[in-house]
Amino acid sequence: MKTRLLGGIAALLVAMIGTVMLVMYVQNADKRAMADTETETVYIVEKPVAAGTSTEKLAGSVVRKEVPKLALASETVTSLDDLGDKVTAVALVPGEQLLSSRLVDANSLLGPSRIQVPEGMQEITLKLPIERVVGGVLKAGDTVGVFISLDDAKTNSATGDVISKSSGTQLTFHKVLVTAAQYSNGTATKSESTATASTGGTSPVKKEATGDGSYLITVARNSADAERIIFATEFGSIYLSKEPGNAEEGTVGVVDKTRLFR
Repeated sequence: MKTRLLGGIAALLVAMIGTVMLVMYVQNADKRAMADTETETVYIVEKPVAAGTSTEKLAGSVVRKEVPKLALASETVTSLDDLGDKVTAVALVPGEQLLSSRLVDANSLLGPSRIQVPEGMQEITLKLPIERVVGGVLKAGDTVGVFISLDDAKTNSATGDVISKSSGTQLTFHKVLVTAAQYSNGTATKSESTATASTGGTSPVKKEATGDGSYLITVARNSADAERIIFATEFGSIYLSKEPGNAEEGTVGVVDKTRLFR
């Protein structure tokens, strides 16, 4: 009996030692992997954060981590002290980088249908069909990728006939903040959770665009980027993707027919 007891205790000790050694190995492996990589310490969301959370309460839901600079999103937060009295404009999910564009002044939180434009930026509205706005699920506070497509046709100056035509698409802007999402008649869109609440929690309301079936998506961007987006709207076409804060950023450049199947 004693022999079995001593054997069980010994096995337990071996398992505990093995677990500790494995944890130490993994931690050291992470350090070795990061040793030759240029990194920056930023805040990562560790616990779910509700919209309207103050920076004081936010501190308990985020952690500082070293992130490779190649994986950094724009507008990452490196110091909570720099945020002042701001609050989260939207809900934050674990794993995403904390972005300054997702925080607004406490007196500027305008509810789920619209958020305040960040300081130094301006708003522009894009009218797009449902298939170009992720099926109509976009809402204020989301961040989107902006894909721009352009056709470049060369014509004969004498006859006006098209001599050659080239086209291309590029993911030009990452994590652009949506400040408002509306149906084409100007009424605010509703997320599924909001629609469910409006029916007493019984069942989601089917989301249907009103007006001509298109959506008005208002985004915040600096003046130089706004010019490029408006040019694309006037002379090309735009697609939006839902690109959360933890989405990987990258582009292969302009995709045309010569690069499509590479």
